[in-house]
Amino acid sequence: MKRINSIWSWVWFIIGALYFVMPLYATLDFSMHMERDKIGFKAYAVAFSDPKFVETFVRSNLLAVVTIIVSIGLIVPTAYWVRMRVPEARRIVEFITLLPFVIPAIILVFGMIRVFSSPVRIPFTDIIIMQPLTTLSINRFHLGTYILIVAGYMVLALPYMYRAVDTGMRTVDVRTLTEASQSLGANGFTIMWRVILPNIRAALLSGALLTYAIVVGEVVLASFLGLETFGPYLFLLGQHRAYEPSALTFVAFLLTWGAMGIIQLVSGEQGQVAGAH
Repeated sequence: MKRINSIWSWVWFIIGALYFVMPLYATLDFSMHMERDKIGFKAYAVAFSDPKFVETFVRSNLLAVVTIIVSIGLIVPTAYWVRMRVPEARRIVEFITLLPFVIPAIILVFGMIRVFSSPVRIPFTDIIIMQPLTTLSINRFHLGTYILIVAGYMVLALPYMYRAVDTGMRTVDVRTLTEASQSLGANGFTIMWRVILPNIRAALLSGALLTYAIVVGEVVLASFLGLETFGPYLFLLGQHRAYEPSALTFVAFLLTWGAMGIIQLVSGEQGQVAGAH
């Protein structure tokens, strides 16, 4: 009986692996046939040499880094405060963090445009339009729009980041660590920076990498807020070309799987260290 269950486990595992691997292999195979009757990496070379790719990819990465930093600065103290001071509010906070799953990104971005834009009348007409989110600008960079899109990214990544941080705090005795630190004269900032954050670094990395994957591949917010990021660039590229989008899609898959591998590696190492102690 156990042998039959083991065989069926392997069968379902292979089916699941094929379900994920076959589309990835098909994308790779298609991207390498840009030249007729020849297998090569020309599509990758053409895609990577496009200045727009470099510009949008760098911008998306910068936005991802800012989003991660601000999210950690907001969510870690919040989760710590809920766990230490108001544990009865935990269900309410968890419900709030689930709202991005219910409210689509298109609703979020139109809400931002409606709230933070101002109506402007077109001269010599009775037509009123919403002024773009460019009232604050530094040279060519619209600071107001960047602030809004980072806020939107934080909302989209909130369920993943909060749960990663909350799970990390569950694995350590936060209250005991806090009381021990306070008995040694540490203030709140020292406790957070030198005690709490190092003990949940694997959870922070998990949330950070998930946030990175969301920001780099996001299309709706950037498109409607008028920012040229990697997501809209890849979408528009797919409307006019075939092989280059496949190449970039495969690279995006590799980045995602690499991030997952790093999460597993760091989480495993932290678990082994905790077990050793």
